[in-house]
Amino acid sequence: PFVEKIITLGKNNKESSRINAFSSLRDKEAVVKIFDDLSERYKKRSGGYCRIVKAGFRTGDNAPMAFIQLLDQEVAKTDKK
Repeated sequence: PFVEKIITLGKNNKESSRINAFSSLRDKEAVVKIFDDLSERYKKRSGGYCRIVKAGFRTGDNAPMAFIQLLDQEVAKTDKK
């Protein structure tokens, strides 16, 4: 998705990457947050920064809805009995 491409740009941390991210986002605060906070959070992770969860359909026009969640930590797998 779009979010993962922008976070990967943030991990590069070069001026040209900041310019490319700003051209897509058009928000200085978002670019600063991606390059300062999110790039440090996902430094060791090579991909899969977000999860898309389907949320059903919107009433009125029946458009599909979804939540996009940023993954903060590894999800512990539980054993099924």
